Amino acid sequence: MGIRIALFGQAAFGRDVFERLVAGGHELVGVYTPPETRRPDPLADASREHGARLLQVKHFRRRTENGFEPIARRLEEYRALDAELNVLAFVTAILPPEIVDAPPRRSLCFHPSLLPRYRGGNALAWQIILGERESGVTVFQPDAGVDTGPIVVQKPGVRIEAHDTAGSLYFEKLYPLGVDAVVEAVEAVAAGTARFEAQAEALASFQGLVGDADARIDWSRSAPEVDRLLRGCDPQPGAWAQLGGEIVRLFDCRLTGERADAPPGSVVGFDDGAARVAAAEGCLRVGRVRVGDGAKQAARDGLVAGARLS
Repeated sequence: MGIRIALFGQAAFGRDVFERLVAGGHELVGVYTPPETRRPDPLADASREHGARLLQVKHFRRRTENGFEPIARRLEEYRALDAELNVLAFVTAILPPEIVDAPPRRSLCFHPSLLPRYRGGNALAWQIILGERESGVTVFQPDAGVDTGPIVVQKPGVRIEAHDTAGSLYFEKLYPLGVDAVVEAVEAVAAGTARFEAQAEALASFQGLVGDADARIDWSRSAPEVDRLLRGCDPQPGAWAQLGGEIVRLFDCRLTGERADAPPGSVVGFDDGAARVAAAEGCLRVGRVRVGDGAKQAARDGLVAGARLS
């Protein structure tokens, strides 16, 4: 039996969840996406094509002297939808509890890790940077904390390979599994069979957003550690070093299994456009670089043999 759903999301993930929920007989009474800028948003396009009400909202709260409070007109818009359930599919805006807790069946939220581990907004990156070998997805009922609510559906068993980047881990592995998990959770809530399991706080971890300070390459670290940082920061924000006073970000990287007889950070040669960069007791293959504010390019076009990244 279908229920009335307000969907908050964006991008292809949000679109795929939207299409699956519509196909499942649910009524999408409102679809929230961020405002579009340079290119159309896939979820927004799907909403328009289906004729669902589209609301493009950047912020749901405003800052006051005492913290944050919900924006009144956003609450009025939301309440008019009369949703039975909120579904949060790839949401970056912070929703106030007046929306999250409002529907009779409350809310469901997708997270790309096995909660309670790797709470926070950059779970994909940190799982690779910190050397996890297994990942998965979680759909939970959000509460006042950050990714702390009871779990409804969890799907483990996703292997993190030695070549995975944050991008490949998400798009090739967790994305399709996550869509399935969200739909499964919605069906359970709609049928009244959902089980809400409290997260084990003793196992919890939280990591913040990966900023430039986190993405700075420390060439004194071992080659495997540098490799994980490079892959965890690919595609964003890009692990970086300096060369001649400019920031150079490194992408499409992997360990080569060899050792380079040069100081860590040295460009020791090129193979088919990719650079071989020395690391502590190892060597890295770097496929692409971005120098300064320029575009990504083949490593051989942005680096020279003998240069040393610091």
